[in-house]
Amino acid sequence: MSIYTGRKTDYISFPLGGIGTGSIGLGGNGRLLDCEINGRPDKGSLNGRTHIAVKAETEDDKLIDARILNGDCNTAYSGQYGLNYGHGLPGGTMAGFPHFRYCSFDGRFPIAVLSFQEDNFPGKPELTAYSPFIPLNDRDSSIPCAVFEIDIKNTSSMTIYYTSVFALCNSNKECVNKYFEFDEMRGIYLDCVTDKDTERFNMAVATDDLEGSYQEYWYRGGWSDAVETYWRNLTEMSEFHNRNYNSPGKEDHCTLVSKKRCAPGETVSFRFILTWSKPYTYNYWHPYKTEDVNSVSADAFWKNYYATLFADSRDSAKYCLENIFRLRRDTFRFRDELFSSTLPEEVIDAASANLSVLRTATCMRLENSEFYGWEGLNQTTGSCEGTCTHVWNYAYAMCFLFPALERSIRETDYKYNIDSDGWMRFRTALPLGRPKSSFRACVDGQMGGVIKTYRDFLICGDIDWLRSIWPEVKLSLEYAWSDANFDGWDADFDGVLEGRQHHTLDMELFGPSSWLEGMYLCALRCGELMADILDETESAEKYHELFEKGKRYCDRKLFNGKWYIQNVDLSDKSILEEYTKYGNAVDTYWNEEAEEIKYQIGEGCAIDQLLGQWHANIIGLGDIFDKEQRKTALRSLYENNFKSDMRNFYNPFRIYCVNSESGTVICDYPEGVKKPTIPIPYTQETMHGFEYALA
Repeated sequence: MSIYTGRKTDYISFPLGGIGTGSIGLGGNGRLLDCEINGRPDKGSLNGRTHIAVKAETEDDKLIDARILNGDCNTAYSGQYGLNYGHGLPGGTMAGFPHFRYCSFDGRFPIAVLSFQEDNFPGKPELTAYSPFIPLNDRDSSIPCAVFEIDIKNTSSMTIYYTSVFALCNSNKECVNKYFEFDEMRGIYLDCVTDKDTERFNMAVATDDLEGSYQEYWYRGGWSDAVETYWRNLTEMSEFHNRNYNSPGKEDHCTLVSKKRCAPGETVSFRFILTWSKPYTYNYWHPYKTEDVNSVSADAFWKNYYATLFADSRDSAKYCLENIFRLRRDTFRFRDELFSSTLPEEVIDAASANLSVLRTATCMRLENSEFYGWEGLNQTTGSCEGTCTHVWNYAYAMCFLFPALERSIRETDYKYNIDSDGWMRFRTALPLGRPKSSFRACVDGQMGGVIKTYRDFLICGDIDWLRSIWPEVKLSLEYAWSDANFDGWDADFDGVLEGRQHHTLDMELFGPSSWLEGMYLCALRCGELMADILDETESAEKYHELFEKGKRYCDRKLFNGKWYIQNVDLSDKSILEEYTKYGNAVDTYWNEEAEEIKYQIGEGCAIDQLLGQWHANIIGLGDIFDKEQRKTALRSLYENNFKSDMRNFYNPFRIYCVNSESGTVICDYPEGVKKPTIPIPYTQETMHGFEYALA
């Protein structure tokens, strides 16, 4: 169901922007929010009073009605915590101005369509918002822009002049707004006064309607003088008159206006493009400091990819409008083909919604077009840096839609994150080339890199690309049994992971589990096939032999008749004693009170027990686990881990599923199964990436 109305629109924030450009959220009621275009997340931000407004006038310029192109605002009536709590809705919501009583939101990514209706407004406006999102064209999908198309159908019996207004706030502390015109466009450029390129930030709003009025500045004054004057200008004057100031201001707004005649029954259309440019970004989470601890070293900065394509926001606006018909056609074609497919509606909705992450501040593109991603976002900071290998193992959209970007992750990993012995860091440090972390390697992340390399080769078919990174891929795979591996993953070289195994649930397993063993087996199979392609017969045979040994072990030792378990004696303290490097295992994992190893799966039914088979299925590897056993295991996962009602379920971890919602938990211990005193972290959580892979 992609059409939402009423309270179901309250928590929509539909991201508009390019891959690696940051984004602006389009709320479910049409307001612009989450303005995250200045190099970092900024949840809840509104960028002043930025908005779109419409008005209707008679042929003799008499006002019929004027409204903000928003529906009702139903959240945070008391204000936002940390911002203006206790003072009511923020002014930037424009909820205090006339707006539309009825609003519906049709969100079929990458395009959102909002329909509005109000008895006092003579016409039916519709807002279509999108940014170019074109599979296999990562350049045009990385433009820092948002396109807004407003169509108004005249439902009255008289001719009406409709006006559409885009009001935009210049968020710079010393700002300068300047009207501009090119051949087929006009707009307002919002710049800043600074001598430092690394601090420069600019925006532009433009239209391909060459006729219309504008105001470079709203009136400067105290209290609410600016917005008071703006609204009276809109409602009392048929045309806006320009206002200009000779000195820089602070957070000045501008207004770009288009006006069109519309006969009864006809529809008029307006188009605005919003663009932005923050040429440089920096590592604000672990910055290089100068002698002045309050300033950041130039070494911590790097250029955004889009800044290598466009000189500033005017330049990107010009490119968009010059190519708007092609960009629009290809973006709409992607949406239409995806949503007209025969996949179930729920699958299309889930897949398309998750694609939107590529547009958010979760993702960056570095100067040479390399892709970089956080694990997610906090309110004003990224969450867990470094295109974390084991987290991004679960992402399967970009490799098919934008394969060059996905390959850039492999290239970055195998260039910057590997040591000469094959030990890989699972988080890429920025700026690129920064010293690597000393933390241990991660099994599912490192094996996932091998799997994804083979997958990416299958997609691109470029054997030269595979050959260019194969030495590092091979080294990373063989680290599993290398003498240099102080965690001894497969120290006895038998195809079975038995050592200290760091993983995506943030701790380590001791002893074989089908989850991590499956990733290892999948990587061995991929390694075998890549070695064969590159005529390394001896390596291919070695990987195949290890794969067969490990597979036999899984089938015989890890399947309990219902699901796959972890084979470990939780009461054996000696298992921990040999692991002392980078964190004494006994200190971290031994529960003295229970005389038991902590943070293990044990006999539990774990959601990712067949994750290796998921990867294998997608890239056509065949069986990693016995087919009948895994059918039984999947049935057990559904019976045990899927909870149809969370109201009576105990979850001490992060809460993503509440009340009568249903979800699938990370690990379950059915009646009669021994549950470790302190089981694997996040046991009771419902993490949706895991759920999608299981589904």
